[in-house]
Amino acid sequence: MQKDQLLTRRRALLAGAVTLGAAGGAAALAPGAGNRGAPASPPAAGAPAARRPLRPSEYRLRPLTGYGPPRTVPGRTPVREEPLLKVPDNGRTVVLTFDDGPDPRYTPDILDTLARHEVRAMFFVCGEMAHYNPDLLARMADEGHVVGNHTWSHPLLTSLRRRTIRSEMERTSDVVERHHGNRPEWFRAPYGAWNRAAFELGAELGMEPLAWTVDTLDWTEPGTRTIVGRVEDGAAPGVVVLSHDAGGDRSQSVKALRSYLPHLLDSGYHVTVPRREYV
Repeated sequence: MQKDQLLTRRRALLAGAVTLGAAGGAAALAPGAGNRGAPASPPAAGAPAARRPLRPSEYRLRPLTGYGPPRTVPGRTPVREEPLLKVPDNGRTVVLTFDDGPDPRYTPDILDTLARHEVRAMFFVCGEMAHYNPDLLARMADEGHVVGNHTWSHPLLTSLRRRTIRSEMERTSDVVERHHGNRPEWFRAPYGAWNRAAFELGAELGMEPLAWTVDTLDWTEPGTRTIVGRVEDGAAPGVVVLSHDAGGDRSQSVKALRSYLPHLLDSGYHVTVPRREYV
């Protein structure tokens, strides 16, 4: 008799658990259920818990139109024998890239200009600079810019051992993920000096090598007008423009962007960032 009573009690408990589970599932699917005290989702892996939420804004969302939702790159990243120099011609498309930052003296002005014209760009950051300016990486993420890997300390890779190259790349990817929210999918060798180890290690870390088509040579400080002329003369479908937001006095680069960016847009160019589907 006692055994029968225990079995009956167990059946009752199981039935109650099933009923509660069904009610909970129905509540989760009901409209507005997520607003009734449900716990917040944890932050994405690698993103800092204190990061402010992304704010909707026209310049962040508008450039994404036509590309569809982000998709995971299938398969393994190929090992290239040379860097990519441009993106496939998809209308009058131009990619603007900035190296060596982020630098609090110049990067914010560049971000302001890009935001004013509602376009996105690529920033190939040095881990050392990113480590000391995490707020700028967070802003890049908020405003939809792509952050690439430009090594930790900007060394000449062709003079380094393989394990040192890996450390330079890996440490930079780690700090970008921590403050931008995503690991870099693109890398660029300092001085444009590539070797087999750089291509192999970049691929192992899931990154494509991207060089440039138009070099503004802004690091030589040739004058704002000269930088503007080089961009406007070199503009063509699919080109990748190289400028700098750190590594020296970049005030000419900041002023030049304010001039050539509206000119490119008025000329019918779509300033955007490459997607891994392109390659």
